[in-house]
Amino acid sequence: MVKMSAVYQGKLHCAVEHEPSGAKIETDAPKDNEGLGEQFSPTDLVGAALATCILTTMAIVAKRNNIAMEGAHAEAEKEMVTTPTRRIGALRVKVHMPAALSPEDRRKLEAAGHQCPVHRSLHPDVKIDLQFVYE
Repeated sequence: MVKMSAVYQGKLHCAVEHEPSGAKIETDAPKDNEGLGEQFSPTDLVGAALATCILTTMAIVAKRNNIAMEGAHAEAEKEMVTTPTRRIGALRVKVHMPAALSPEDRRKLEAAGHQCPVHRSLHPDVKIDLQFVYE
């Protein structure tokens, strides 16, 4: 079990500490929901968590299979919906991978990306569009 602690600081800002490492982040409500948009919003962190989880899960498989994927990177876009309630409606993640990967390595890594724990933890109503680009 991993413990994180959040403190409300006022003006729709929170500070969060990751207990095992002491790392800290701050959040703010987004501009379209009464915030200043000065930090990641909590729902932005879900998109960032998905993108980094995909890369990390793929990197674990790459390490186990001696596949080089240094330089891989991902972009996440979050779309909010307001009905029936305000929530994340869709997350689009584009993963940029080295072009030199073999078809077999691509298959292994893409399968891993689709199985990352964050992806598997999201509600089925959240549409996930995951794309892999080899360049």
